[in-house]
Amino acid sequence: MDLNEKASAISARTRTMAIRVRADFEELAMLRAVAETIALVADFGIDEVTDIRLALEEVATALIQDAVPESELDCTIGYRDATMEIRVSAITTSDSGPDQHAIGWHIVSTLTDSVTVAVDPSADIPDGYRTNVTFRWTRDGDQ
Repeated sequence: MDLNEKASAISARTRTMAIRVRADFEELAMLRAVAETIALVADFGIDEVTDIRLALEEVATALIQDAVPESELDCTIGYRDATMEIRVSAITTSDSGPDQHAIGWHIVSTLTDSVTVAVDPSADIPDGYRTNVTFRWTRDGDQ
């Protein structure tokens, strides 16, 4: 494998950043800033960056509202080529996940290419549920 092939293989790898914050509305600014920075580094356009930030804020807000007291949000942001995927999870009190009829959910599903929710009983917290929301984008023109 020559130097150009190695560089191409390295650049094709997924880059991922993980952040854990308190499940508190005060932490939304931090999550937005991290997502915005990563989206800009991944070469998304400013309108796409705005959409990514807004979708992340809506998902994080829904999870914070339902989070078990004193819990945390885990956020993983990954990108590869023209695609970005974000997973946000928290221990919630509800076993049904975010309200998929709420305006916030409509915003997320409109702004993203896909969104999924998985809810599983928490092994650590009785009556708590590990709720994972994953959403993704493909950069305009690269779909």
